[in-house]
Amino acid sequence: MARKANQKLKLLYIMRLLYEKTDEEHGLEVKDIIAELEAYNISAERKSIYEDLEALQTYGIDINRYKKNRSVYYYIGAREFEVPELKLLVEAVQSSKFITEKKSRELIQKLEQFASQYEAKKLERQVYVKGRIKTMNESIYYNVDKLHQAIGTDAKIKFQYFQWNINKEMELRHNGQYYIVSPWGLLWDNENYYLIGYDENGNILKHFRVDKMMKISLLKEKRSGKELFDKLNLPEYAKKHFGMFDGEEQTVKLLCENECAGIIIDRFGKDVTIRKADETHFYAIVDVVVSGQFLGWIIGLGEGIQIVSPSGVCEQMLKISEQLRKQYQ
Repeated sequence: MARKANQKLKLLYIMRLLYEKTDEEHGLEVKDIIAELEAYNISAERKSIYEDLEALQTYGIDINRYKKNRSVYYYIGAREFEVPELKLLVEAVQSSKFITEKKSRELIQKLEQFASQYEAKKLERQVYVKGRIKTMNESIYYNVDKLHQAIGTDAKIKFQYFQWNINKEMELRHNGQYYIVSPWGLLWDNENYYLIGYDENGNILKHFRVDKMMKISLLKEKRSGKELFDKLNLPEYAKKHFGMFDGEEQTVKLLCENECAGIIIDRFGKDVTIRKADETHFYAIVDVVVSGQFLGWIIGLGEGIQIVSPSGVCEQMLKISEQLRKQYQ
């Protein structure tokens, strides 16, 4: 590009230089800015640089300066994201199971662009994506886009659903038959992404792992089941479904040691019903979908928490305990 044409972009290049190469610990002198611009075939005088810096400040960019060894250095102060915020976002991306390893690295590289090159290196040092358990379905991003499109246009969808077999291969469920569902919401729970949809045949709401959905397409039919979804409280739905496993929803009474109060509140929230049982125990009344996952959660907590009622759930726990005893005898 000719020098004259590049001159028109001078202000933009200065802004980019400041964002990429400066922070509170690293600044650029005016002579540095002039030298950097020269690499882009742009000539500049000191006075014009001062005017450009002032224009950028007037525009709203937080340009600060500090003195060191009688030299003045300019740097970007406040940014769209602070480094601790970026670290938090990076950790969220790299720990999310539903984001593939490849996509995790791509997203983290994009997040690094919100920091200076020096701060980006700090972010890179904390990245540990390889070796973490990640989804292997790269199409999840297109799935999410299709689902949002269907919800936004009030359209039903059809898709195939798969599971992994012992050969680590995708195996279609229902012999590859297409599911037809009215999509109503997306839910992120237990490190996985789920679609909440209405199944017209069963007249019920169901959830599906988004990373296990394939060949999603929008239908011309309008969605149904709105009245059921409007009654649904998504946070409560996730709270009741342990690991998003299905089962019968019941009100369960638990006898807990006082030290387990944090466990109960962490799982069911501060609105959970808690009543004193004696000096060392309390009762917790919880609404849950009783599944093997829920009973396994109780077993994992050992003697600290015991199911008191209903009797049917107690019997289920006894049955599982007996099965485990026989299995490991």
